[in-house]
Amino acid sequence: MAATRVFTSRLASTMAQTSKVARPAARFQMNAVPKRTFTNQRQTPSLATAFQTPKRSSMVNANLRQAFANVQNRRQYSSDVANAMVEVSKNMGMGTAASGLGGAGIGIGLVFAALLMSVSRNPALRGQLFTYAILGFAFVEAMGLFDLMVAMMCKYV
Repeated sequence: MAATRVFTSRLASTMAQTSKVARPAARFQMNAVPKRTFTNQRQTPSLATAFQTPKRSSMVNANLRQAFANVQNRRQYSSDVANAMVEVSKNMGMGTAASGLGGAGIGIGLVFAALLMSVSRNPALRGQLFTYAILGFAFVEAMGLFDLMVAMMCKYV
């Protein structure tokens, strides 16, 4: 156990020297709680004290409130060029998302082409094959409707 701690601390120090590494905001003392063994009969303190989060200062809370207030009170774009660019980008996003509707059309065509081929090979199974074809059609159409929903969200949200 001690060898792994030494190895990890050395690894962390070499990583910190060679590259930029994200460091944790707070380190918890894992040794603060004594280990429970079969010979040790005393009660261990609760783990809640070892893992409590530090309290934020009032300045941090005020900055957070101000940041979220600014998000809600966004003002509209001041220039007509900016408004036009936003509308153009919305239309481009809608067109790009709606191009997937072509895939839904191709899928529906393939489902019914397979139905015609299979009925022409075995006409006795026509009813069962038609049920499967309608199920496949419903799945492909659902994907097309999801794509249409994403396109509308690009434009109007």
